[in-house]
Amino acid sequence: MNTLFDKIWDKHVVQQIEDGPTQLYIDRLYCHEVTSPQAFAGMRERGLKCFRPDHIYCMPDHNTPTHDQDKPIEDPVSKKQVDTLAKNAADFGLTHYGMMSKDNGIIHVVGPEKGLSLPGMTIVCGDSHTSTHGAMGAVAFGIGTSEVEMVMASQCILQQKPKSMRININGQLQKGVTPKDVALYLMSKLTTSGATGYFVEYSGQAVKEMTMEGRLTLCNLSIEMGARGGFVAPDETTFEYIKGREFAPKSEAWDKAVEYWKSLKSGDDAVFDKELNFDAADIEPRITYGTNPGMGIGITEAVPTLDDIDEAGKASFQKSLDYMGFAPGEKLLGHAIDYVFLGACTNGRIEDFRAFASIVKGRKKAEGVVAWLVPGSWAVDKQIREEGLDKVFAEAGFEIRQPGCSACLAMNDDKVPAGKYAVSTSNRNFEGRQGPGSRTILASPLVAAAAAVTGKITDPRELI
Repeated sequence: MNTLFDKIWDKHVVQQIEDGPTQLYIDRLYCHEVTSPQAFAGMRERGLKCFRPDHIYCMPDHNTPTHDQDKPIEDPVSKKQVDTLAKNAADFGLTHYGMMSKDNGIIHVVGPEKGLSLPGMTIVCGDSHTSTHGAMGAVAFGIGTSEVEMVMASQCILQQKPKSMRININGQLQKGVTPKDVALYLMSKLTTSGATGYFVEYSGQAVKEMTMEGRLTLCNLSIEMGARGGFVAPDETTFEYIKGREFAPKSEAWDKAVEYWKSLKSGDDAVFDKELNFDAADIEPRITYGTNPGMGIGITEAVPTLDDIDEAGKASFQKSLDYMGFAPGEKLLGHAIDYVFLGACTNGRIEDFRAFASIVKGRKKAEGVVAWLVPGSWAVDKQIREEGLDKVFAEAGFEIRQPGCSACLAMNDDKVPAGKYAVSTSNRNFEGRQGPGSRTILASPLVAAAAAVTGKITDPRELI
């Protein structure tokens, strides 16, 4: 085997249950307000304390409003969830980054930027997009609420070992093509179940040349192919990103850590359960046309026709198109849109705001378009202002909202109205995901920016 996944997994095995799961030690547990209340309640019922409280970090993100965060939350359900997390963290002696604190943001953005997520770690959270942290060279995956309780109580989890897959993206990405486009391309090729049961290692020239922000986006979307998680072997790009961050090792400990991290790679003789190769030159800016992230096309392509779909999938394909208001064989370039959302744990990092700014600079927001620009954390917000991107946005008619998950999932005030089209940099386009009856077109920050200034689906390469 000798894969990087095996190396990290095997190092964390506490015991292997015969003909059963592995007891796996967990280095880091992240908790947000949606999937943790029942876990804390279970701990109280059993009279348990957290086994390693210093390995657990809590922050609200799903329910936080993206405006007036200094005022009480108006929605009673959201308020209760956010308040409950604060109380639970205090009762159990856990680090809590509350709303309006400089450390708050989306948990999958804050973890890497604070140096809490490090190479070689096992990382879990009651959230499917925990796979994001795999970009650090870690084994990171989402877990259920009962498993959150298990980790709180024992710092271990029972897991069946997944199979291993390597996806190589060979060659260089073209102008205007981002890691988000790579992920959307892979989903269309593998479908939303094509990597089920696997942990995916991303490799190849295009991946090695990605920034950390780009790798975080790519790994974030692993779950949308059905994978248990995805990761990239740590390299100089990783070390450079981590160095000097708040929780990164310091002085001698840093040198020792880097020495170990350099060993975290798959051997030349590594055998994967499955290996796939793709050519970066085949990828153009992409958009989705349906109601799962695998229903995507290159921005210049047409929606598939019924002849392109196998018999078993025709009914659900047509149902998706009816919901979206698109026709088989239709080209979507030039299709009018109503909302644009830049943000989420997929594309809420500084690089995403720089990309958006590169398109809107010197242009104006299209009339009639509602745009939500939501940083993934207060640290990203601070950097936006330090770099003067806020002025670029203001001159173009955009405003920056406060950090949170925002319009990714409509658990807060940022909901897209029924029937309206949203070009969104988030991760899912399910029916009603961004609000009941909303229609979501997943895209990169560049495609979102192009739509925001033209009011329609536009190839960003025409504006670069």
